Amino acid sequence: MARPAVLSAQGLGTGFPTRPIRLIVPWAPGGSTDSIARLFQPRLAEVLGRAIVIDNRGGASGATGAAEASRAPNDGSVWIFVYDTQATNETLMQLPFRTMEAFDPVCHVASGPLAMVAHHSTPYQNFQDVIDAAKRAPDTINFATSGVGGLAHVATTLLQQQGGFRLVHVPYRGGGPAVQDALGGFVPLFMTNVVIVSQHIRAGLLRPLGVTTSGESRHVPGTRSFAQQSFANFEAPTWWAMLARSGTPAPLVRQMNEALIQVLNEPAVKTRIEAQGCDIVASTSDECRQFLGAEIEKWGQVIRANDIRSDS
Repeated sequence: MARPAVLSAQGLGTGFPTRPIRLIVPWAPGGSTDSIARLFQPRLAEVLGRAIVIDNRGGASGATGAAEASRAPNDGSVWIFVYDTQATNETLMQLPFRTMEAFDPVCHVASGPLAMVAHHSTPYQNFQDVIDAAKRAPDTINFATSGVGGLAHVATTLLQQQGGFRLVHVPYRGGGPAVQDALGGFVPLFMTNVVIVSQHIRAGLLRPLGVTTSGESRHVPGTRSFAQQSFANFEAPTWWAMLARSGTPAPLVRQMNEALIQVLNEPAVKTRIEAQGCDIVASTSDECRQFLGAEIEKWGQVIRANDIRSDS
């Protein structure tokens, strides 16, 4: 039986502005945030009964789009789908807003491992090979990330400090451009979420050297975590979340949360997103608020304690 386009019995979609909903993705097309958003967008639009337009606003590791969203109307016409940089940027950057004041958390959508991958042509068969090479020749081996200040940047900097070796950070304006250069061999190493590299790992083009979960991840089978490779207790999973402009009417935040939870748990959507290399969380708004606040505090402490800078 065909499913209805709008689940009016649940009251979803009522009270939103009649114009299309604008979903800001503060990253370039082709990255993980953009990819996940486009997997749930069509079904979310059906459930809400409102057109949803994805607006890619890349730059400054997500801060450019976030700054624009912080100035948007709070009438439910504009929402933002953020990445883990929303937490780390708070400490590393001078932002024109404070996340927990400028936004109302809506839903912790998904979480997953970061992975260090090497181009298949490199000699690095495991992460110890990278450490050994970097100790022999400090500051000569490049590693790419999707941008300055993200969890991939902070996590790799912390690994270098704990392991006593030095790499050269090459930040990109999003995961899409970074993965293209990683595939082309222009950068030998790439620290990234698994979503945008899973297919390339399976194809043998990129070789996984370690993951940031506490143990091995089902999304990168056979790859040991950094915690299992002499970095005791190291853990830095990545995540994605939906936020609303602060002051958005509570009934609209609730409706968006309910619609997202429903859509993310539908097998057709959940399977497609998780096949990319992450796990659906689909939290309540309160759970998202607690999670986001904890991430800002946790990584703020790590950044300050280790004097991690945007040019690390």
